[in-house]
Amino acid sequence: MLKVKELKRKCSAQIEGEMTIYNAAVLKEKLMPVLEDSRDLEINLAEVTEIDSAGVQLLMLAKKERAARSYVLNLTDHSSAVVDVFELMDLVSYFNDPIVLSGKKGEQRGS
Repeated sequence: MLKVKELKRKCSAQIEGEMTIYNAAVLKEKLMPVLEDSRDLEINLAEVTEIDSAGVQLLMLAKKERAARSYVLNLTDHSSAVVDVFELMDLVSYFNDPIVLSGKKGEQRGS
């Protein structure tokens, strides 16, 4: 569900599987301590298989919490499920992270 790798200057987290109402509470509990880390944080979304509004709310919470502390947050390697929901909800510019389209190396949207 959430794998965290702590490096000297940054913290890297990868969310795997579903980001839905069914696991949002557990994911939030695991994510909150990571959000408090002052190092730059990168959340890899490549392995997110499904995301609903509860998952989107978690990502919005992460952005809000990091911004409130003036800490860096980068969402990376968006899965197609994440891209589809971000586009449907018009959130690409809200998160303001480059989205690389799978299968089209080097092409980006939302940057």
